[in-house]
Parts: sequence; structure tokens; C-alpha cells
Amino acid sequence: MTETLNPAGIPAFPGTRAAGCPFDPPPALQGLQEHGPLVKVKLWDDSTPWLVTRYAEQRTLLADPRVSADITRPGYPSQAPYNGGSLSFILMDDPEHARLRRMVTAPFTIKRVEAMRPVVQKIVDDLIDDLLAGPKPVDLVEAFALPVPSLVICELLGVPYTDHDFFQDNSKTIIKRSATPEQRAAAGGRLAAYLDELVGRKLDDPQDDLLSQLAVRVKAGEMSRQEAAQMGVLLLIAGHETTANMIALGTLALLRHPGQLALLRESDDPKLVAGAVEELLRYLNITHSGRRRVALADIEIAGQVIRAGDGLIMPNDIANRDATAFADPDELNIRRDARRHVAFGFGVHQCLGQPLARMELQVVYSTLYRRIPTLRLATDLDQISFKHDGQVYGVYELPLTW
Repeated sequence: MTETLNPAGIPAFPGTRAAGCPFDPPPALQGLQEHGPLVKVKLWDDSTPWLVTRYAEQRTLLADPRVSADITRPGYPSQAPYNGGSLSFILMDDPEHARLRRMVTAPFTIKRVEAMRPVVQKIVDDLIDDLLAGPKPVDLVEAFALPVPSLVICELLGVPYTDHDFFQDNSKTIIKRSATPEQRAAAGGRLAAYLDELVGRKLDDPQDDLLSQLAVRVKAGEMSRQEAAQMGVLLLIAGHETTANMIALGTLALLRHPGQLALLRESDDPKLVAGAVEELLRYLNITHSGRRRVALADIEIAGQVIRAGDGLIMPNDIANRDATAFADPDELNIRRDARRHVAFGFGVHQCLGQPLARMELQVVYSTLYRRIPTLRLATDLDQISFKHDGQVYGVYELPLTW
């Protein structure tokens, strides 16, 4: 087995997307994929983890118990200095990861999520009613893409929607690449204090919501109040930031592919809608900083030896554009069977909320373009500001008219 570095030196990660190609991965990443399934890259701290560029190798490593998600382990390729604060369960390994994850699994089962579909449909319809009754043009991000998942996750968690400005502002700071460690820590602290107060209220007056269920577990001694608050922070951020960006970015991608938009708008086939959601998740890849892991033991894969303590980065944007896994991967094709994508990860750490995200996107994509069939951009593409500076990709604003 060999341990060669990139012939031309070690490139920096993450890369930047090409101007005029906002939906595609950075060209440098695509070039590294052509070089091979594993290459070395350099991070902000001069560490040189392995970048896993291919679909098959990513799935293999994400399912390997010798690969750790624990951010405290030496060699973990952090996106910023770790400040030693409390950790989300997604940055832990089993059995602790599994113990905490089980406590919030029930509300995200397919059966429970499907029971919420009428509630989500009403939220979407009401917001579209407001769009149609209001002035034009409209910023879809502010008027629709953010409110939909924010209202849904607030309903699920038992968080007052009147506080949405507070948690949206702080979550943006946490996921912004250019934010300092101190800024991220301060924003995380504010959210943790807010959720801790809410959990305290649920301890005294439980309701029919997820935070109340966590409060019951706190009372039973199954988890600490701090763990419950931290879990609330994770679900609050993940529950609205990712889906909101998929709504806006997916709409822009469809507007730039009018043939695909017409297929979706004119169909009442739930299978086509579900397939369109999977294809847009594959094609767009809004989490573009890569899944971070560290090897616990030597692993032989793809002609390389990953040594114990080596960091691993697995960007799903290039895995989902791997031609060995998806034919014509740079083409948006909503009739494609894209269900095998890794937008939600793979293995024991795959996204807990994926059934909810899928359902929300299905409702949005099957409703918005049908109810506003003449929806169109109110500006030129080069005037759209994309989120190149964050861990979650999308657009800051999306001016639309009809």
C-alpha cells in the first residue's frame, strides 16, 4: 500500500465555487476527484487530513466503526479551534451517541412525520396566500423559505415562533465560516441558555412537544438538563437552516432549468415529486464543508493506508457528483433515481431529521410552483448573493415576481 500526497503539492480546503456555476462543487474539488479517491488537503491549522472524493469510499468509511465522529480525539479535522465546550451527540461515538440519539428518534419516524403533513401543508398554503396578497417582487428567503421550516421545527420542539429572530440570528453566526471562535461560542452560549430556560419551563409545565419529552427524561435521570438544552440547540438549528436553504436554492435551480420545473409543476404524481426532492438534494448539496472524521485504527482502502489518528473529510457535494455512482452527474434530472445520494450522510450518524426534511420539501415543491405558475426571478443571476462564507450553502436573498 502507498501513502502518496498529491503530486502538485497539498491544496487548501475548502475550495471556492466558480463564478457563474453556483450549483456545482468547486472546480478544484472536482479536479481532486479525478486525481483519485483519497488525496491530502491542508486546513486552516496546517493539518493535512485525507479528502475522500468518491461516493463508494465515502459510504464505506462512514459505515466503518474504526472511523470516529468524536471532535475531541487527536487528529480530528476541525473547522475551527475546539473550545472545550459541551458537545452535541452528533460529535460523539457510540454508545453515548446512540444513547442520546434514541431519546429524540420517535418524533422523526416516517409515521410520525407523515402525520404532520397536513400541518405543514397549511403552513405552506398560508404563507403562499400572504405572498399572493402582498407586494411584488418578494424575497423568497425572508417571506417563505425561512418561515416554513422555522414554523415546523418550533411546532415540533415547543419553541415560541415569536423568538425566531433570536434563534435565526444566532444560528447564522454559528454556521458562518468567517465567524471567530469567540463569536461562535457566544452565539452557542446564548442559544444554550435560551433552550435551558425553555427546558426548565417544560419541567414545570410539560406540553405535547419534543422539549417536554426531553424534560421528562431529565426528571427521570436519563439525561442532564444541559444535555437536553444542547439537543434542543442542535435540532433548532438543523431543523430550519438546512431546509430553508434547500427551499430557496432548489427554487433557483429549478428556475434555471425551466424544463425540469415544468415537469414538476404540471405533475400531480407524488412519486415524481419525491424523486425531484431526492435529485435536488443530490444535485445541490447545501452542506458543503464535508463530514469530518478521524481514524481510530489503520484502514486500507483504495490503494491507500489511512493511519490511526489521520483526519478524514468527506464532502458530499463531490460524492453526489461521482460519475461512477450517478450517470451524467452534473445534469439536473428529476426523473433520475437519486435515492442513494449521501446528502444526509450514511451509517449510524446519518441525519436524524431526514424524514421531516423530505416531507417539508415535498410539500413545498409540489405546492409553490403549482400555485404560482408564473414565478420567475426579479433580477439577474449575477446579482444573487450566495453563501460562500458559511457551512450551509444557499442564497442570502432570492427576489422573485410573477
